[in-house]
Amino acid sequence: MRSMPRARRLAASVALAASTLGLVTFGTAAPAQAAAVCGGDVSIYGTLADGRLTYTAISPNTGDRVKTLIGPALGFTPKAMATLNFNTVLVTSTSGALYRVDVQTNNTSLGLAGVTKIWDGGWTFDKMTYDGAGHLYGTVAGQLHRYNVSQAKPAGPEHIAQHVVIDEGFVLKTLAAAGDDVLVATTTDGKLVSYQINGVGDWERSDLKASGWTAVDSLVSPGGGLYYGRTNGGLYWYHDADPTDGKGDDIAYHPTDPVDASGWTQTLLSAFAGDCTYQAPSTPPSDSTEGGTITRSEVIGRALNWLSRDVPYSQSTTATDPEGAHRYRTDCSGFVSMAWHANESYNTGSLPSVSAVINKSDLQPGDALNTQSGHVVLFEKWVDKAAGKFSYIHESNPNDDMMRGQDYLDGGNDGSIAGHAASGYVALRYDKIVNG
Repeated sequence: MRSMPRARRLAASVALAASTLGLVTFGTAAPAQAAAVCGGDVSIYGTLADGRLTYTAISPNTGDRVKTLIGPALGFTPKAMATLNFNTVLVTSTSGALYRVDVQTNNTSLGLAGVTKIWDGGWTFDKMTYDGAGHLYGTVAGQLHRYNVSQAKPAGPEHIAQHVVIDEGFVLKTLAAAGDDVLVATTTDGKLVSYQINGVGDWERSDLKASGWTAVDSLVSPGGGLYYGRTNGGLYWYHDADPTDGKGDDIAYHPTDPVDASGWTQTLLSAFAGDCTYQAPSTPPSDSTEGGTITRSEVIGRALNWLSRDVPYSQSTTATDPEGAHRYRTDCSGFVSMAWHANESYNTGSLPSVSAVINKSDLQPGDALNTQSGHVVLFEKWVDKAAGKFSYIHESNPNDDMMRGQDYLDGGNDGSIAGHAASGYVALRYDKIVNG
């Protein structure tokens, strides 16, 4: 285990502030480059104490609430919920059943196409969230569970399968998904934390804020580094300029310009984690040629291109590089070959023929960690060099494809990096790489 996507007001019990919200911008803690790229308004579903469903749309750039709608009662007492997409929500009941809620419209009214029980019992999670990339998470008794969801509207166990227990020790006050296998949460002692989940027993926790989040009783994220937290009935919004760095010093707060200062009385809240994505700062145009000299910044830029495209993993197919001028095999070593702009797709056995072994403590952006047992990752940057913690990018496996992760040089408590023994990795520096 590691410590590592218009304006209507609600009435009655969810009467939200009637005053018009002013235009706000990202706070000074965020850099000029906005990281969150959203396809439209942020979608947040919720449930009221009487079991009715609610829907709220929020402008991601300003934090202004666009509309809130109240729908019909679900017909059971909700316990936990997770939003699969803009019109499909999974909700558990206090009796342990799992329901699929199909939304017919959330334009000027909130109407349902149906509420279908898809699982009779066993769903006892106290919190549940969906990462927008096929993975459903839930916590119960401190355990973190994960399922793979294979359909946009799952009908039951055949579409919600491959259940695993990630690990123990996940005693959390709130839980939300911020992206593909990335979770954010708050603890009872006021910490804001994030988790990168790589597999069973293989995860990293990062403490984004050491305190100040005690009053947050519900947390949701549409992805892209946007977080929404409810405090004393008000909904506040936050923006993490780089949600991949495991740090919270670049999170912008908007305490004087909340989404709403009061009125958020829903018993459950859930956002669609696929509304927004993180877009890394733009990289310089390509200056390298195939097999020629390449700068470290260009290597990382090429790697981020495949990451943003989520190029599917395969040992037998190829994909184009950012310029579309060359194709590389889409496995772990083919990815590194592409990032280095090498003249062919090397494998883990032949990568050393175009690189030199270096000390792991000397790793710089664009270097690699390679193990001839079958895997290689591209070193992205140090997260905490003194502790040996770093960020990497890799073609992971046929189930997860392109991924970004964080780990320790010694592999942390389980001694592994990306599922392979940390001790078997050798640090490599491409022969043609230069600083810049």
